[in-house]
Amino acid sequence: CPCVRVPVAAAVPVSPRSRPCPCVRVPAAPAEGALGFPAELPPLPARSALSAAEILRYSRQLVLPELGVRGQLRLARSSVLVVGCGGLGCPLAQYLAAAGVGRLGLVDHDVVETSNLQRQVLHGEARRGRPKARSAAAALRRLNSAVQYVPYRAALRPRSALRLVRQYDIVADCSDNVPTRYLVSDACVLAGKPLVSGSALRLEGQLVVYNYRGGPCYRCLFPEPPPPDTVTNCADGGVLGVVTGIIGCMQALEVLKIASGMGSSFNRHMLMFDALEGRFRNIKLRPRKADCAVCGDRPSITCLQDYEAFCGSSATDKCRSLRLLPGGDRISVQQYKELLDARAPHVLLDVRPQVEVDICRLQHALHIPLRKLEDKDEESLQRLQKRIGEEKRRTDDQTSVPVYVVCKLGNDSQKAVKILQELPAEEFGSVLAKDIKGGLMAWATKIDPTFPQY
Repeated sequence: CPCVRVPVAAAVPVSPRSRPCPCVRVPAAPAEGALGFPAELPPLPARSALSAAEILRYSRQLVLPELGVRGQLRLARSSVLVVGCGGLGCPLAQYLAAAGVGRLGLVDHDVVETSNLQRQVLHGEARRGRPKARSAAAALRRLNSAVQYVPYRAALRPRSALRLVRQYDIVADCSDNVPTRYLVSDACVLAGKPLVSGSALRLEGQLVVYNYRGGPCYRCLFPEPPPPDTVTNCADGGVLGVVTGIIGCMQALEVLKIASGMGSSFNRHMLMFDALEGRFRNIKLRPRKADCAVCGDRPSITCLQDYEAFCGSSATDKCRSLRLLPGGDRISVQQYKELLDARAPHVLLDVRPQVEVDICRLQHALHIPLRKLEDKDEESLQRLQKRIGEEKRRTDDQTSVPVYVVCKLGNDSQKAVKILQELPAEEFGSVLAKDIKGGLMAWATKIDPTFPQY
């Protein structure tokens, strides 16, 4: 019979109607290698026909002329590696499992947190604190127990990525940081695998298929990484959960089209989605670059690198911490609390956007968004001078009044301090400015646990 071999991790009781054949054999689980990933996976079994249960289950897509039985059998023989089980990876994996892809590898080093639940729809409240890869595999197994799920609770690293990518037919990049994007793209080029890449931020999303049928790779479009302080992720800039769902579903569509033999619509075009306008746009991409460092005619990159060093940032979707100022221009939240308790004259300047100030604030802070400081907005600077003057009068003008700058995490506040330090003294006077390390989230963690975290 056309038996489906299922690893122990994927074996759950199934009803006769959902069982793909009457004799599912369950081998031992793959042994884990030294790098935290399972050893070489066995190939998926050859399939020549669908069972009656599979025909019933997939009947709505089997009747599509573009797919049919042959396409479904290709799906059953296909394996997909999903890098990231978050806002993009959850809907992507859900639809791939529902469609009957043979094997899904799920890579994620993180655990489920409360702030994930707004968009990462495979996880629930009961899963908080659980590894995302295992949480996703458990949810998907309840959806379709015939698919093989291989959760990897580890970060994808240069020493392990190529070996892992080579074991799968298609890779889906659902990460949220630049180093991982370069790592996954280079690994796919070196392994000869197509890469379906998605991204979402705020109310916008993008989708591209790299390294497929003569199309470009990620380095063809972005030979050099952007400066670390210009990169915004979902933790910093926010995202509407449904936007990640839309892009994740579009990724799933492209994976299914490639796996079933239909081909891709986005190996030569980039899909741009604007949720606010409700508009999709296709941008034509330049073809593969002959001088590309990794996929060109004479590649200079023939092995995976240290991508965190290359990008100057960490391979994480957590809020990043920048170091733009010397230690003498920064104080801790504990030091600021001591100044506050001592009623030392000072001005607290909050440089967050108004939307964040509406969420929470310290009541005694003066709010001037960083953008206003960058634009040297005259009215805003006058407000700052006025507040400094009010504090100076409290000391009978005998001492200088420092300005302590705060933001969410202590990144924008450092930028603001540099702006204040560079203001012309003859026009604005001497401004003694320092930033508060870690910002308001450090205040909430170390000083006031009732202060909201976001």
